[in-house]
Amino acid sequence: MAWINTIAIEDATGRLKKIYARITGPTGQIDNIMSVHSLRPHTIEGHMALYKAVLHHPHNKNPKWLLEMLGVLTSHLNGCAYCVEHHFAGLKRLLGDDARADAMRAACESGSYEPALSGKELVAARYTRILTLDPAGMTEGDIAPLREAGFDDGEILEINQVAAYFAYANRTVLGLGVSHVGEELGLSPNDGEDPENWSHG
Repeated sequence: MAWINTIAIEDATGRLKKIYARITGPTGQIDNIMSVHSLRPHTIEGHMALYKAVLHHPHNKNPKWLLEMLGVLTSHLNGCAYCVEHHFAGLKRLLGDDARADAMRAACESGSYEPALSGKELVAARYTRILTLDPAGMTEGDIAPLREAGFDDGEILEINQVAAYFAYANRTVLGLGVSHVGEELGLSPNDGEDPENWSHG
């Protein structure tokens, strides 16, 4: 499951047991990307709070499928198969259109975004690619196409935070050898839950 020791759900005690109880999915699964934090339970809470705020907060304005697609793109660019598979499953569920989701994934993987992506989603993908591959090379001019496409500054922030979050998540997975083998893919938290709840032990 990972290159470091982790604590299984049946062996958890104290604070970790309480956290596991809060993040257990409908099938009783705790995703390996979360259980890899088990030796430092407070980092599960930090990770989950960021994840929920970036991808599932009710005040986000961008469509959830777009944020998931950008997560798939960022993860592909970072070489993180774990996050690609999990969030591609989420993208398919949100779109309800497997053919469209497959075309988006193929575009992300090929680097040829058109014609699978167009309009605002294409501009968001191009920004995400630059930020992921050359963050130090970005300039204020890289924001202009997003505004021209119709994104307001809050929506631009959401797009930025998806790429930033997945940079963190991808490195957590890749740096600790986290595997998705045996996991049910694409499960997500309760969308309406306040992410601030995850900052308390």
